[in-house]
Amino acid sequence: MGVVINCDMGEGYGLYRCGDDAGIMPHIDIGNVACGFHAADPVVMRETVRLAAAHGVAVGAHPSFPDLQGFGRRDMAMGREELAACVLYQIGALKGFLDAAGLKLNHLKPHGALYGAAMRREEVAQAIADAATVYGLPVIGMAGTLHEEVYVARGLAFVSEYYADLDYDPSGALIITREHPARDPVEAARRAVRMLSEGKATTIDGRDFDLKAETICIHSDTPNAVELARVLQEAVRPWQG
Repeated sequence: MGVVINCDMGEGYGLYRCGDDAGIMPHIDIGNVACGFHAADPVVMRETVRLAAAHGVAVGAHPSFPDLQGFGRRDMAMGREELAACVLYQIGALKGFLDAAGLKLNHLKPHGALYGAAMRREEVAQAIADAATVYGLPVIGMAGTLHEEVYVARGLAFVSEYYADLDYDPSGALIITREHPARDPVEAARRAVRMLSEGKATTIDGRDFDLKAETICIHSDTPNAVELARVLQEAVRPWQG
């Protein structure tokens, strides 16, 4: 398979809804489903898994720091063993719903601040690898960063990604924000196609840097995520194998 589109989703909670997962689902290949520590609850997780099954979308776990109030986008200081247990707990919760739906657990992708911390701190990346190793899961992350080194050294499959609805700072590092503004779908798709065809991405100050990725990410809480997903799907179709 060529490049795939992934989406962070299933991020409602109780009476609160976050993103149009039903509208997004027909335009993506894999879903990263929240596991209850930054968003989601048992009912939301069950319904998201059922929705993915109906559309043939593969499902992976999207664990976070235990930060429901901050939507998992605030960094936390946790030791390796505690954090590994936290991630393993979340994976196990999602796997229960996948088992009930007859689906396979496809991958692991840390959420928000946990993802960012794994790019910078070895003990965080090792904790994620500890949990992923239990299930032998591929892990999605940013190429050329510390967490790639750790996951590959631990024998885990690494899937590199590009973000269609986030920016990159002047050094080429991903900028993880608390909220996601709407993006111009056509411009976002143009940049994604350039990354696929030329191996180039653009920083927030307009400079190019080298970047290659096997999957392109969007977020369900980006305000126009459905349109973004639709336009992106059409644009990258030649690279989808």
